[in-house]
Amino acid sequence: MKRVFSLFLCLLCVCGVMAQIRGNEVRVVVSPDHGDWVYRPNEKCTFTVRVLKAQNLLPDVRIDYELGPEMYPAEVKKDVVLKDGTLKLQGTMKTAGFLRCKVKAHVDGRTYEGLATSAYAPGQLQPVTKLPADFRDYWAKTLEEARKTPLNPLMTLLPERCTETDNVYQVSFQTKAWGGRFYGILSIPKKEGKYPALLRVPGAGVRPYAGDTYTAPGKVITLEVGIHGIPVTMQQSVYDALAGGALSNYWTFGRDSRDASYYNRVVVGALRAVDFICSLPQYNGKALGVTGSSQGGALSVITAALDSRVTFLAAVHPALCDHEAFFKKRACGWPHYFYYYGTPDEKQLETVRYYDTANFARLLNVPGWFSWGYNDEVCPPTSMYAAYNVISSPKELHLYLETGHYWYQEQWDEWLDWIRRQLNVSM
Repeated sequence: MKRVFSLFLCLLCVCGVMAQIRGNEVRVVVSPDHGDWVYRPNEKCTFTVRVLKAQNLLPDVRIDYELGPEMYPAEVKKDVVLKDGTLKLQGTMKTAGFLRCKVKAHVDGRTYEGLATSAYAPGQLQPVTKLPADFRDYWAKTLEEARKTPLNPLMTLLPERCTETDNVYQVSFQTKAWGGRFYGILSIPKKEGKYPALLRVPGAGVRPYAGDTYTAPGKVITLEVGIHGIPVTMQQSVYDALAGGALSNYWTFGRDSRDASYYNRVVVGALRAVDFICSLPQYNGKALGVTGSSQGGALSVITAALDSRVTFLAAVHPALCDHEAFFKKRACGWPHYFYYYGTPDEKQLETVRYYDTANFARLLNVPGWFSWGYNDEVCPPTSMYAAYNVISSPKELHLYLETGHYWYQEQWDEWLDWIRRQLNVSM
């Protein structure tokens, strides 16, 4: 028993040490010479590259670097020695877009990365993708047909997740006749009354969901959905097995048919989630927002564009933007269909236009809050600006320049505050 207790203490110590691991001693810092990282076409940008160890310049370090438009570097150099730990690199762009300098430093057998991305007239970017003539009609008919199928909702209380202010349920509902069910986590204030609602749509991947009892406890209905038609409360190992097996690269499924595309049932499911929220007796019929990041950012735009009951959206680094930018050798959005999966045939090209965030962005007529960073390599800013610039409804963009495909705490706080104001709730 004594030995078991000693082992337990040892494990606690190990876990405690591991929990404190944070960052790297060696950092690669890439800095543009304009504080706002913005330049005029043909204006030179000077990037200063520094490799620091314990906040001091590291001499004689070897680096590799790429310099040029996102995803299409024009200059690639390897094994460059930085005698004093610094290097200055210059580049420019003649047209609107983003110029990226990405550096890898090799120190003591490890590789460290840093990057910076300067903007050239980003407000002038327009999508390359084409809007199908029947785009609006196609989605109107698709949703009309889906809504002939009753939701047949199921709600299961999750006592262990309920809070003092909110009841929490796993819910599911039918999306369309052959589309299976959507599953999600629903939170409803315990106090009797009518409440605004928030739909949370997910980023890419296969995972369980915890639901949202933090945006405005006891003051708002929240529904966080998964997109794969499976319960969202199973063991993590189940989702890992699906992500590496049956649902691996699900975003490529059915790419040669707009009806068979995996995202067809996802889009329909997100809209049926709005149907479900609106069917709840606790919903006040007034404020209804949709929010998400990456894939969820795209689905936020899509859902708000297709359903007039949605009153606002908040999208962080939205994906699925401007797929056809590939043909202009310009950065396209995740999942970079043609960049990674090969030049499409005519059917694939036609299909992807019905699932491009930029085409849905044209339809928006409600306020939108958007946020991203210039260093995002998953959803390049070129692709996101192309979609953002065609939005004619009220919109605001909150930039956090240095971020990649992640959030800063300040960004999260600002996003949450804006959502609360749209829902007309205070904390």
